[in-house]
Amino acid sequence: MLTVSNLDAGYGPIRVLRGLSLAVAPGEVLCLMGRNGAGKSTTLKAIMGLVPATAGSVSLDATRLDTLPAHDVPRHGVAWVPQGRRLFAELTVAENLEIGLLTRRHAAEIRNATRERALALFPRLRERLAQTSGTLSGGEQQQLAIARALCTDPRVLLLDEPTEGLQPSMIALIRDTIATLRSQGVATLLVEQRVDAALAVADRIVFIANGAVAETLPTAALRPDAPQFPAHVGG
Repeated sequence: MLTVSNLDAGYGPIRVLRGLSLAVAPGEVLCLMGRNGAGKSTTLKAIMGLVPATAGSVSLDATRLDTLPAHDVPRHGVAWVPQGRRLFAELTVAENLEIGLLTRRHAAEIRNATRERALALFPRLRERLAQTSGTLSGGEQQQLAIARALCTDPRVLLLDEPTEGLQPSMIALIRDTIATLRSQGVATLLVEQRVDAALAVADRIVFIANGAVAETLPTAALRPDAPQFPAHVGG
């Protein structure tokens, strides 16, 4: 289980997270929602060690992640797909995937099997292996960003706005991919602004305000037909 406990983090003197706590179990999809600047993306970056924690802890089972350098966090089973994809535009699809594979120091046979599992989720990428990633469509780039993360063979996947700017068919593919990963026992921590996308995949929704958890609700309680559907969710 990924556990974030009383986490403070920020950028220099700017404190963004203020005692934030949450937990994601294997096979669970937890969605972070909130206003711009609330601390959603900073939460993911702090888990990855890209934003230093000044208090609290981040753990994956018995392993403290907040004490590790950022480049070691993926080796312990946590992968991050940043907002905006951040691919190596001049490298091919195959080369971008190879970067993910290098993170986990497995034998070639295991690495090949890991890559095949990622490509099985995104068959279109198999047709584009020799193509430079900067020439892919937006939807294909997002597929590659997720596939590259999956090449680290993660137990926990962090997704930051994965449906941003995508057409409905690509959003459906991302949704189906998250569902498949859930069935495989991968925990997913998702930042998502689209209410419909969040309700379609998440088990629970965490609302963040001013760097702390304001409320946590099961997805069923947030559907429009729920007896006490919160009015602010649709706004």
